[in-house]
Amino acid sequence: MEIYGEHVILSRITNDDLDFICRIECDRDLWQFEESVPSDEQVVRSNYLEKINEGSETTSYDFIVRLVNDRNRTPIGLAQVWSYIDYRKSWELGFAILPQHGGQGYGSETAKLLLKFAFEQLHAHKVVGMCNSQNARSAALMEHIGMTQEAVFKEELFWKGEWTDQFYYSILEKEFFEGKQL
Repeated sequence: MEIYGEHVILSRITNDDLDFICRIECDRDLWQFEESVPSDEQVVRSNYLEKINEGSETTSYDFIVRLVNDRNRTPIGLAQVWSYIDYRKSWELGFAILPQHGGQGYGSETAKLLLKFAFEQLHAHKVVGMCNSQNARSAALMEHIGMTQEAVFKEELFWKGEWTDQFYYSILEKEFFEGKQL
């Protein structure tokens, strides 16, 4: 499965993507605002192999982000949407774009494609996103794509040796289809 945007393509992960996924998931610099980052690439590989083998019974969708105009199909990021609360039809999104491709709108386009997929294909009622309160770029991006900050979870994350807040964002199906997203 591939989802095409103007500048990026989201491709469902395959076994061929595992080396890239292991590198990106274990990159502490890329995930600098996360509480913890896996360090064992074999554990990451095993977890993603399990996801790949789930088939149609999946509660998460993992995509490699590539540029539309790149004939080599070089991965530039990872994008994910997973069931947050199943019976409420609520999904959570997350993604990372490699730093050398940051600031060019690829993250925003990727997040918009994830929203579109969640609402149109997964029939989500609500899509949420969360970020460390110190991650201003992530918070700004979620607002840019039409998500609303619903809450601040006080001292939710133990990050860099101290407690920090976590922002909680969401967008409802009706807001998405009313054109609230950009």
